[in-house]
Amino acid sequence: MGQLSITVGDDLHFTARWETAAPQTIEAIRRMLPIDSRLIHCRWSGESTWIPYGDFRPGIEYENHTSHPAPGMLAMYPGGISECEIFFPYGACTTASKVGQLAANHFASILPDDGWQDRLREVGRRVLWEGAQRVRIQEVD
Repeated sequence: MGQLSITVGDDLHFTARWETAAPQTIEAIRRMLPIDSRLIHCRWSGESTWIPYGDFRPGIEYENHTSHPAPGMLAMYPGGISECEIFFPYGACTTASKVGQLAANHFASILPDDGWQDRLREVGRRVLWEGAQRVRIQEVD
């Protein structure tokens, strides 16, 4: 199984590994790749950014789900009481919406390397203070 290459802006790079406990979510994400979008700051979830997908429904159930993804845990909320979205937390996070707490499927994790936590915090700083940031997610061998 390949890995994910994630670029935020032009200079923040991450590698992530798939979480095998979320096979339906992985397949749904693979059908969406490459993802070229914008990260925006979460309104309800604390120190996290997200990619909104509105009324899109990937057709998956809950698996490997959490309401408290740690920094670097990528998670997809498949839609339902709120819109479909991918969470990209950089700090303390509780997946939530204006209607309350959500659970999102943890499908990938950032691989720790030199400076990865500082780069995650920089993602949060930029999105919070400079506005939406371009993000590209693609699978690599």
